[in-house]
Amino acid sequence: MADVIVERKGSIVTATLNRPESRNALSDEMIQILDKTFTDGEHDPEIRAYVIRGVGEHFMAGGDVKKFYANRTKPAHQRRSELENNIQHLHVLIYKMRRTRQPILASVRGGVAGFGMSLMMACDLAIAADDSFYTLAYCHIGLCPDGSSSWTLPRIVGTRKAMEIAMLGDRFKGPEALGLGLINKLVPVADLEKETLALATRLANGPTRAYGHMKRLMEASIGNTLETQLQMEGMAIADCMSSDDMIEGVSAFVEKRAPKFAGR
Repeated sequence: MADVIVERKGSIVTATLNRPESRNALSDEMIQILDKTFTDGEHDPEIRAYVIRGVGEHFMAGGDVKKFYANRTKPAHQRRSELENNIQHLHVLIYKMRRTRQPILASVRGGVAGFGMSLMMACDLAIAADDSFYTLAYCHIGLCPDGSSSWTLPRIVGTRKAMEIAMLGDRFKGPEALGLGLINKLVPVADLEKETLALATRLANGPTRAYGHMKRLMEASIGNTLETQLQMEGMAIADCMSSDDMIEGVSAFVEKRAPKFAGR
């Protein structure tokens, strides 16, 4: 079976990381399939939401440490060259996740470590089972973070706490992750699949065009001046104002009914 199983049901695409023997550790094939999934979604207006989850009892253990160990005898310059090549593909994937207009929901349980945390934080929302536990972990094998976690983590938890999580690599559980804002909802493990579907369906039924603008505005806000951000907001809301979803939204409000957004 492929390292990622991609399934589509209606307007929701679910990507299930599928390397249970290694707690879904990252592989080159995993990057390729996820990259293709989000590339295809850029050209398919019928896709309204994504879910990323892991098969089995864990979300993702991070990078494949056994592969790192197997490569330990290679000259340092060769290890560096191979890593630089691989990291480019990985970071293109993260960029595509952040620029896609559709919301991306991480559904996690068990271990969320290393790049697993990076991947979860690159998603727009995260729902987690109460058996989940987290560690950035890079420091334990002499590495610094990648996969955008040095960008997302301080924005979520603040710089001081991000330094603690990165430099100490301590493990923490779901309630602390919820308190830090790393996840949006914590549910019993038995309810994770049901609650994930409910939240993904809610996102898929939402105003996809507006969601895309929300993603771009939120990401740009920290680096922008107020003037620049206001200009971006003006352009974004003007585009939303010309959308079918805006007409449906205001019509539903006035008619006192639930809106039926089409994502256009």
